[in-house]
Amino acid sequence: MEDKDKTITNSQSFALASKVKDYFQLIKFTLTFLVVFSSVASYLLTPGVSFGNNLPQVLLLFVAGILITGAANAINQTWERNTDAIMRRTASRPVASHRMSVKEGYIFAGVSAIIGIFLIGYFFNLNSALLSLFSLLLYGFVYTPLKRVNSIAVLVGAFPGALPCLIGWVAGTNEFSAGGWILFSIQFLWQFPHFWAIAWLAHEDYTKAGFKLLPSNAGPTKFTALQTIMYSLLMVPIGFLPFFYHISGVVSMWIVFACNMAMVLLSINLFRKMDKRSARMVMFGAYFYLMIVFLSLNADKLS
Repeated sequence: MEDKDKTITNSQSFALASKVKDYFQLIKFTLTFLVVFSSVASYLLTPGVSFGNNLPQVLLLFVAGILITGAANAINQTWERNTDAIMRRTASRPVASHRMSVKEGYIFAGVSAIIGIFLIGYFFNLNSALLSLFSLLLYGFVYTPLKRVNSIAVLVGAFPGALPCLIGWVAGTNEFSAGGWILFSIQFLWQFPHFWAIAWLAHEDYTKAGFKLLPSNAGPTKFTALQTIMYSLLMVPIGFLPFFYHISGVVSMWIVFACNMAMVLLSINLFRKMDKRSARMVMFGAYFYLMIVFLSLNADKLS
């Protein structure tokens, strides 16, 4: 009898662990964490806000961000369940593999979105809550279906991808001021080399699913690599703006400049070699870029 109870308990624990793992996969936790990191970092860059003095607000913004971004990703995965099922890199996702029902996916997305937007509206301000709602709807119901229509989806998707920076700034200031738009612009431009590197690596899978995400219909071409260079170059002048608008100091200005030049060089390397290894270097370089830039801006904050 005791062995039977132990077996039942172990089985229940395994089922619970599997369900938690499925929800982590549904919200794309690693991507969600990176997005929320940029939002919290932007909040901490607002005048008068600091990690030590505003820890409860930081934690609330983090939780709300996880819920809202997770809801957007849950909508994306539930909507794309059929295309996910035919791609090697996404076939094991919970809705695509039928471990989770469509109804459960949408209910989770709805409940998470409502709670997350309420938290931001109640503990911060209405402007940041409405901006969060707009970002969620744009990602979930415009960008997601547009991916199979035209590569302009990448441009459309870059807006909700960068809005977390503006949301964090507005949460701290209740203003759509220059600082928020500067941080938005940094993340907006960053997404193009980052996402095109991913699309380069996953081109075969994306083509199989009917996604049109590279700037050239011919796939990974010199034109795509040239576009990556162009957006990396645009990041260079934008990187000086936090210093000129007195958000952060001269040390972070040169760190951001070095990061931007690294992205330019990685993109040029992709143009020269035109291979998956170079695309992978752009992708991973972009991950490190975002963390280094926002951490340096916060470490060198002026007010």
